[in-house]
Amino acid sequence: MHIADMTMFYAPSSGGVRTYLDAKRRRLNAMPGIRHTLLVPRQPGERDEDTSRYRVSASPLPFSGGYRFPLTREPWRRALLDLRPDLIEAGDPYVTGWAAIDAARQLDIPLMAFYHSDLPTMISNRSGRWSRPVIENYIKRLYSHYDRVLAPSRIMAERLERNGIERVHVQPLGVDLQTFHPRYRDAAVRSELGLDESTRLLIFAGRGSQEKNMHILLEAMRRLKTLDAEHPYHLLMVGSSMPTRVPDNVTVINHFCPASEIARYFASSDALLHAGTQETFGLVVLEAMACGTPVVATRAGALAENVPESCGELAHPLDGEDMAQRICTLFERDGEALGERAREHVERHHDWDIVVRGVLGHYRELLGVTAPEATSVQHG
Repeated sequence: MHIADMTMFYAPSSGGVRTYLDAKRRRLNAMPGIRHTLLVPRQPGERDEDTSRYRVSASPLPFSGGYRFPLTREPWRRALLDLRPDLIEAGDPYVTGWAAIDAARQLDIPLMAFYHSDLPTMISNRSGRWSRPVIENYIKRLYSHYDRVLAPSRIMAERLERNGIERVHVQPLGVDLQTFHPRYRDAAVRSELGLDESTRLLIFAGRGSQEKNMHILLEAMRRLKTLDAEHPYHLLMVGSSMPTRVPDNVTVINHFCPASEIARYFASSDALLHAGTQETFGLVVLEAMACGTPVVATRAGALAENVPESCGELAHPLDGEDMAQRICTLFERDGEALGERAREHVERHHDWDIVVRGVLGHYRELLGVTAPEATSVQHG
């Protein structure tokens, strides 16, 4: 079985899409009888020694943190025809998505998509509501050619189905449980930030983009000063495009940090904050939970699915006052028990080994291949 994945969402500072593809590629290529090839944009001067990763030409996308945008289908279609896979999975709805359709037709093989981004919402937020029906029509036209579309959460699957797209399946993403682990808790983090041991340390990590609603986090930190004056709270914000004007109980690390450094910050914090309302999955929330860190998030998007009551608190969307109140409520609960349950939840549902087996099941169904272990499972 030869699987070809392709996406433009693959750059040095990439987030969840690259994490998913790399985790899957490592595991599938370690399985007997399975070959996985990843087609991604070529970075300037880049020489890839990894034979399972195929570089295709694409133009740089300005102010994007290293992303590159394919302008024509042909190089991607030709690469797929040269590779001759048994199944193609497309990871974005742009030029590569259409190239995958062309190649799958010519090779007469199954075609699958993973819907990582809520494109209608993302574009309408920037262009206006008028654009939403246009983009929804585009998405419907594109994915009508696919044999199966995977969505990372129930809410995203429901949106696709309401848009008239058929053959949609929910496939959650995973977390590297070794990289993100409570053992990386480090008391020195508070010292580095100039904080007392008694300070309640909160954290947000990710891109400071519009849909993350950073202003809600800052409002919550201002309100905490009066809402709970007895206890000091401090928020550490880590990532690119962070706010520059923040309250004095906020520290900003305004650059991309490697996963190992983020894991150290997560494990050393008392809670993760997330005010996003448009998350299609919210991988950063689960990474924090894997570090034994409970979460205060917004009851919206996929965050409401991924933060059980046993692992944190959910606040009203776009409400800094309620988020501040939820933070206080979280600290009235048993923080150690919350962290333990958060880790257990991720281990049970989001171990990459479990996730990749689920994705492999989709491949086998589309290819009509019986899993080698199917008999033992049925009789087990």
